[in-house]
Amino acid sequence: MSLLALTILFPLIGFVLLAAGRNKLPESVAAIIGVGAVGLSALFALIAGMSFVGSGEAVYVQHLWTWFNVGGFAPGISLQLDGLSLLMLGMITGVGFLIHIFAAWYMRGEEDFARFFSYFNLFVASMLLLVLGDNLALLFLGWEGVGLCSYLLIGYYYQNPANGFAAIKAFTVTRVGDVFLLIALFLLYQQFGTLNIAEIVATAPVVMTASSTLTIVTALMLFLGAAGKSAQIPLQTWLADAMAGPTPVSALIHAATMVTAGVYLCCRMFSVFELAPEVMVFISITGAVTLIVAGFAALVQTDIKRILAYSTMSQLGYMFMAVGAEAYQAGLFHMLAHAFFKALLFLSSGAVILAYHHEQNIFKMGGLFKRNKFLFACFAIGGGALAAIPFITVGFFSKDAILGAVWVKGNSIAIYDCLYWTGVAGAFLTSIYTFRLIWVVFFGKENTPYHEIKGVTYWGPLAILAVLSTFVGAALKAPVEKLLNSAQIPAFNVPEILEHGMHSAEHTAVGIALFGLAVGVALFAFAYGAVKSFANTSFGAGLANICRNALGFDALYDIVFVKPYLFFAKLFGRDPVDALWLVLPALVKGGNRFTSSRQTGSLREYASSMTLGLVVLLMILIVTQIVGK
Repeated sequence: MSLLALTILFPLIGFVLLAAGRNKLPESVAAIIGVGAVGLSALFALIAGMSFVGSGEAVYVQHLWTWFNVGGFAPGISLQLDGLSLLMLGMITGVGFLIHIFAAWYMRGEEDFARFFSYFNLFVASMLLLVLGDNLALLFLGWEGVGLCSYLLIGYYYQNPANGFAAIKAFTVTRVGDVFLLIALFLLYQQFGTLNIAEIVATAPVVMTASSTLTIVTALMLFLGAAGKSAQIPLQTWLADAMAGPTPVSALIHAATMVTAGVYLCCRMFSVFELAPEVMVFISITGAVTLIVAGFAALVQTDIKRILAYSTMSQLGYMFMAVGAEAYQAGLFHMLAHAFFKALLFLSSGAVILAYHHEQNIFKMGGLFKRNKFLFACFAIGGGALAAIPFITVGFFSKDAILGAVWVKGNSIAIYDCLYWTGVAGAFLTSIYTFRLIWVVFFGKENTPYHEIKGVTYWGPLAILAVLSTFVGAALKAPVEKLLNSAQIPAFNVPEILEHGMHSAEHTAVGIALFGLAVGVALFAFAYGAVKSFANTSFGAGLANICRNALGFDALYDIVFVKPYLFFAKLFGRDPVDALWLVLPALVKGGNRFTSSRQTGSLREYASSMTLGLVVLLMILIVTQIVGK
């Protein structure tokens, strides 16, 4: 366990070496450093994890040094390992390592190869700092680090201005959430006098007053910070545009790092949220609305990566529904399952994109089943897990547990009954758009010439992730629950009287998801002509446009925030306050120019001006005398 710091140190060293070498390093050397750094991090994470589990301790803290000391506030650079952070550590380094291996194949021949891996290594190091920090100040440092790396990686192809705008958008929107998180940190320090996570979680029921205004505001600020990183409404608009980066970046952001940070924060700070039940309900509602909006948006996308991006947003909605229903362990296991199948889907999509000469429009693909059955198997397994196909995919064992918990919660709080059916509707939509994606890409006419792809660094990570996305990955559920119990993350208790009803609710969700799959088959395999005819009608085209733009949040924000900001920026661009002080010198200069223009050297003009001056003086004198009398 004393080697815990090395899990962060190796990616940091990799970042420094790659950043210093940049274009001077050969591709093979840069790949060895970049992949090797994360591989060593994963190895030492495994060693530290085995040592921790073997010790039987509930928590291990490794204090490295004091960060700073200001007025008694002295946060430490201290790493905390417990069941929850060990789960995150394994997910980040394990899945991250597989993504790095695939990226070494995918990015071959790209300009600035070393620069890419330097950002990649820094991303992993920042995420590890976020989940291992024992205080919220250190967590916030890692939080900002992943935000910076997302900006650098989304805008990696900076020669295209659209990619730069996408990176700026992601950075700006997530910064809004970060401001809320920073406010939450100030409020927590005001109440607790510390930002140590363990102390806050343990003493929250004593220090904070349940449902008080201050408690509600603190919990709400924490959640809004989480919503920014995890792309929940109203801070969700950045995620789809983040697809501008290379495909391995999308896999790392969506599967193993950035978007999971919000879920981790909410589960880590569960005791604060439980003192604000109003916020817990709000969290579940936000997750439910997000998953429905994302589901409709994914139905009509044509870009393979954007479909997967909206599916990520939807699955994160399920995780937040679980958090709001106090089913933290179900939400965290779904996060792990999602890491497996979403990394599989994104990396598989990257292989598909390369096979079709960097084409991303699914309707310009087609016929891939005949060309590459391995990729089809990967997509089928990943898509099946996304749609929660029963018994054979890991998604079934994680998603249905969430819906069952929400149904149970609905027996005590009515709104959760509605949220359960919203989640079921989301599962229905997921099945339809998942089948649509697979059918269009792998079947039908081949619209773009296929390019053969090969290499162990391509199929190796996909094969491992494919296995983990099946029922094999579900075998991790019991060990994960054991870890979370040791970290005192509350388990969801189901009253005995409701157990049968919960299982019925789970079966209902499975049935409707399978019905959605049948609808997808009917619509796209047998009645696609009717679908296209409907899409060509004015109503169908309008509906598709609304869904394609994810219900118009971007347009709304452009009107409400962007255009007013640009207007005022232009208005105040010359700084009117400074301009006001220029009035006095302008008056002096104007007077100088007027008097100077009167110096003509003409005696006639001088005599006339003197006479006029005398007349004015006499008139003033006469008026003064009259007024005096």
